[in-house]
Amino acid sequence: MTPSEGVGRGVESVLEMLESLLALGGMVLLRDSVEWEGRSLLKALIKKSALYGEQVHVLGCEVSEEEFREGFDSSINSRLVYHDLFRDPLNWSKTGEALPGGPLEALRALCGRTDPGPITVALDSLSWLLLHLPCTTLCQALHALSRQDPCPGKQVRVLGLLHEELHGPGPVRTLSSLAQAEVTLSGAMGQASAHILYRRPRQHPTHQTQWFSILPDFSLDLQGGPLLEPQPQPDPHTPPVDPTNHLTFNLRLSKKEREAKDSLALPFQFSSEKQQALLRPGPGQATSHIFYEPDTYDDLDQEDPDDDLDV
Repeated sequence: MTPSEGVGRGVESVLEMLESLLALGGMVLLRDSVEWEGRSLLKALIKKSALYGEQVHVLGCEVSEEEFREGFDSSINSRLVYHDLFRDPLNWSKTGEALPGGPLEALRALCGRTDPGPITVALDSLSWLLLHLPCTTLCQALHALSRQDPCPGKQVRVLGLLHEELHGPGPVRTLSSLAQAEVTLSGAMGQASAHILYRRPRQHPTHQTQWFSILPDFSLDLQGGPLLEPQPQPDPHTPPVDPTNHLTFNLRLSKKEREAKDSLALPFQFSSEKQQALLRPGPGQATSHIFYEPDTYDDLDQEDPDDDLDV
């Protein structure tokens, strides 16, 4: 297989994975950061769903409807139903344009929809919802939305954008456990990449990384990754540098120093001559004896001399 065929098969596998993300129901979690924004990828997936002929419901929290629809052509916009939480999220104006029940009622209303055929629900963003709803309440609503009882010809998939840096590890792990697929955005040298974690039922999770760019019409352009600058290779003829050359102390011993070290008798080490001198006193040295006089109350048992110790 040639390198070009390998790249082609890799792109096809990623395309199949992206297709499967949209073809199956469940939740797709898009995790972005300050350096690598994820709204463009969210809109690219929305466009893909709309091209399949699906109805797309967008819960818009962070940008206006006009800004979100910008870049889509009329055929895509005709399939978008925008639920506006950006203009008046708490319904302070009382004009009737805002969603009366707030974000939670908007999610519950999406759960109760009976649109024929598969639908896509895009949440822009989960971070905004986490700031206005308890994490447990949001997760229960997402679970009810993405795990509805499948009806013939009807599937519900949820695309959730999460600004990962705004939250602690607890909410991120909780939302991650609800998702069938996670797309973590990163990049290098100005080119974006998506690390895709795909959880299939009764199978091991699949990991894959794809480099991509998003065109002005929100089409995905899959790429092979940035070209890394070659690293300079060391010259094999150059002698290795000795790290001990410029030290202020010496790590090596000369032959004379090593002999002096080996011949040194340490004070806590007994030579055989010293041991014999201690154990066998020579002539003229006083020997010691131990004299023991039993006490009146001593109970000496010759058969069990340790009876008083209770052992």
